[in-house]
Amino acid sequence: MDTRLDQLDHARVTLPQHAELTTLAHQSAALDRELALAQTALDDIQREVAKAESDVQLVRDRAERNQRRLDAGTGTAKDLQALQHELGSLARRQSELEDIELEVMERAEALEADVARLATQRSELDATITAVTTARDEAIAGFDTAAAEIAAQRAAVVPNVGEELLAIYTKIRASNGGIGAAELRQRRCGGCRLELNQVDLGRLRDAPVDEVLRCEECRRILVRTAESGI
Repeated sequence: MDTRLDQLDHARVTLPQHAELTTLAHQSAALDRELALAQTALDDIQREVAKAESDVQLVRDRAERNQRRLDAGTGTAKDLQALQHELGSLARRQSELEDIELEVMERAEALEADVARLATQRSELDATITAVTTARDEAIAGFDTAAAEIAAQRAAVVPNVGEELLAIYTKIRASNGGIGAAELRQRRCGGCRLELNQVDLGRLRDAPVDEVLRCEECRRILVRTAESGI
């Protein structure tokens, strides 16, 4: 029973989901950093877009005001000529600013696509983490249930063993890799796997049923059964 409990503890600690979740956590942190950088870049470019749009609108508004004044024909001939000249300059300036606006908007669209792609990866990764976490928790719950059942069986058996034998078993188990008792099967110790010699077999054969017997090689308690071969 103790060996099985140790196996369950080992299985619980070495679940593949533990390592997988560690890897996913690293991926998650890296993705968060990449997403944060992309979002910051997008915020910056969106401010550039807003400024470019504002610059274009300012030139457009001034050109419209000048055009209205020119169409109204108010002012001297020199003033009207100056307005005409400025309208030409404003048209060129508006064209330049619109080119800048278009280039900035194209960069903004590319960054928006990056942010959307990374956000999708974030959602997919979150779903994977949730699934792996659920699988890990379910596996641990299964181990806990099995361990509780074995612990209950052990608790029922221990009172019938006796404190002295239990103390011997515990000491042997601590010094023999967690295995304090082993089945004697076909003349071999189930602990060290060595075959007992004829002298030891004779001693075991003649020993009382309730006597505590130990392997001469590994010192584990030997459990005799119908398949012991003695």
